[in-house]
Amino acid sequence: MIPDSFIQDLLARVDIVDLVDGYVPLKKAGANYAACCPFHNEKSPSFTVSPTKQFYHCFGCGAHGTAISFVMEYQGLGFVDAVKDLATRAGMQVPESEGRSFNDEKQGQTRTLIEVMARAAQYYKDQLKRSPKAIEYCKKRGLSGEIAARYGMGYAPEGWQNLQEVFPNYNADELKAAGLVIENEAGRRYDRFRDRLMIPIINPKGDIIAFGGRIIDQGEPKYLNSPETPLFEKGRELFGLPQARQALRETDTAIVTEGYMDVIALAQNGVGNAVATLGTATTATHVTKLLRQVDRVVFCFDGDNAGRKAAWRALENSLEALADNKRLAFIFLPQEHDPDSYIREFGKEQFDRQVTQAMPLSDFLLRELAQRCDLTSSEGKAQLIYEAKPLLLKLPTPLLRLQLVKRLAEASGFVQSEVERLCELKSYAPAAPPKAKRTAPSLTRNLLRIVLHKPKLAAQLPIDLLPDTPERPALIRLHDLVVGASQEASSYAALREQLRGLPEEGIIENAASELLALPFDEEGAEAEFRDTLEKLQEGGQKRAFAELQAKAQQFGVAGLSAAEKQAYIQLLTNRGNRS
Repeated sequence: MIPDSFIQDLLARVDIVDLVDGYVPLKKAGANYAACCPFHNEKSPSFTVSPTKQFYHCFGCGAHGTAISFVMEYQGLGFVDAVKDLATRAGMQVPESEGRSFNDEKQGQTRTLIEVMARAAQYYKDQLKRSPKAIEYCKKRGLSGEIAARYGMGYAPEGWQNLQEVFPNYNADELKAAGLVIENEAGRRYDRFRDRLMIPIINPKGDIIAFGGRIIDQGEPKYLNSPETPLFEKGRELFGLPQARQALRETDTAIVTEGYMDVIALAQNGVGNAVATLGTATTATHVTKLLRQVDRVVFCFDGDNAGRKAAWRALENSLEALADNKRLAFIFLPQEHDPDSYIREFGKEQFDRQVTQAMPLSDFLLRELAQRCDLTSSEGKAQLIYEAKPLLLKLPTPLLRLQLVKRLAEASGFVQSEVERLCELKSYAPAAPPKAKRTAPSLTRNLLRIVLHKPKLAAQLPIDLLPDTPERPALIRLHDLVVGASQEASSYAALREQLRGLPEEGIIENAASELLALPFDEEGAEAEFRDTLEKLQEGGQKRAFAELQAKAQQFGVAGLSAAEKQAYIQLLTNRGNRS
């Protein structure tokens, strides 16, 4: 884990306005800055960045967070990688929770391997320009120079030790660690990639971490990827994601294919929002990474048995990453086509139609399950529910799961409650409305607003006096965070990162977004805080007096305990003094 103290120091060092402006041009809008949201399509700017509070909020799609959140969402990175990225920008070194730095030797190896891969990529690019054979192959596939440059394409010439031209120390450990060379049993080295069109695989930071090689003439394997290395883990990386980022934002859809040549062919023909897995089945990590950037993912596979099996694996591995506001769909091309050949033969318009009309996940799931079961027999209907159970249990989306349960009930002859019971699912029958509670939302909401402006005031919150309102858990959480912090929380952004994943995160985000639209007297904040606490205390006294008065009227003063009598008299005296 990364210590909270480092996160606070990092957020204090990074200016979110400068960070966001490096990706999306910002314009001054009163006390804040505004732009069209980078996370959804819009014509009028609703994306606002607060320089004083160091957070952003989109009033259109609800995107919200700190500098760390922005890097996570924009680049599709996890939390730790986003922190490392920002720390590098700020010239800081990320420590571990025990106070030790991340292994310096490992970091040095990573930098060295990245440099090695960059030099190899440049060598391959130079070789492509000198190879009539490779250039002719690109032309035959309809690839332009612009597309070749966009994807950094190159050529690994025939021969066994061509990389020795750029790496005189051909026996260096880094070449083997990067996956560029292979060592046989006799200890003799040779280039892994020979006579292949070379496609760099780039991570979200823009570093080359691996290569894919497509054979030019006849030979096996047709496609050859780098092995897994300290830089490259197949189950986490997607080819073409950095190049697709703008198109992903414009379309809000990601198209997942099985090969990098499919991605390149689609881009050549105007479909820029495609990515590819790299010699492995689609993983939950792949889907999570994409769903951070788009609301819809469309898997595009061949229509043969292998394509359908790949689609089913993608479905199984995607379920846990789903949310009710996200959608997955599937395209099955004719058996003789892959995305590359299909778009070259039928064109962009027809391919776009396939994407628009892609089969929703629910339809694909139910169709595949139904094909495995004989729904004309009782045994087959029972099998349908048996096969569906593990899939339903994976789904974290109550709305979609409810729809699937209803359709399974129709297909199997069971009623909805029986399917839920057999699959060990929580029933989604309408719940009884909650009993009305006495609340004082204006006071606690105002306290929450003030505390988010001045986090240090959270330590002065009288927890026992807070009424049972929606804001109460959030105020208690903020109080505990500020009291327990090793250093003073100086901003909402510093608190926000400590709230990541906690139950109160949502209500605090909503309150923070209101700060952008409401005026606030910075100088009078503490006076307003004290005034609000006084009103809260008065409200508490009124409630206590009403409860004691009701008890005294029902049972007489003798029915009150000694402490209650004393409190009742004190409250009566206070009311008399005020009147």
